[in-house]
Amino acid sequence: MEIFADTPFTVLGFPCNQFGLQEPEEDHETLNVLKYVRPGGGFMPKFPVFSKLEVNGVGEDALFTFLKDSCPCVNPVIGDPKKLYWSPIKVNDIRWNFEKFLVLANGVPYKRYELNTPIKEVERDIAGLLKILR
Repeated sequence: MEIFADTPFTVLGFPCNQFGLQEPEEDHETLNVLKYVRPGGGFMPKFPVFSKLEVNGVGEDALFTFLKDSCPCVNPVIGDPKKLYWSPIKVNDIRWNFEKFLVLANGVPYKRYELNTPIKEVERDIAGLLKILR
């Protein structure tokens, strides 16, 4: 989201291995995986990437419990349970990687986005919020 580079906005990345076991690397390997494997091509995030954590189930991080409790579920389809690595599975769980939460600067969750939400919709919401702040 480089279009917001000169604004009081940032993206935060939280790797998670609960979706198809797609993030098996150790925390110290994450940036190299991004750079050389997925997406590869020398990609380096211009935002903080945190240690891997759990976003669902018994071991879910308190941040994601808070976010999910604050924003309604955005996709009623749970998906293939064989690809979901947590228990218990709950209605408000994050369904897959790249589901997004937009959080205001004061920490109040604003909106939750389904993983297939067009990025233009997210950008419109961010731009609208930034207008309010100015």
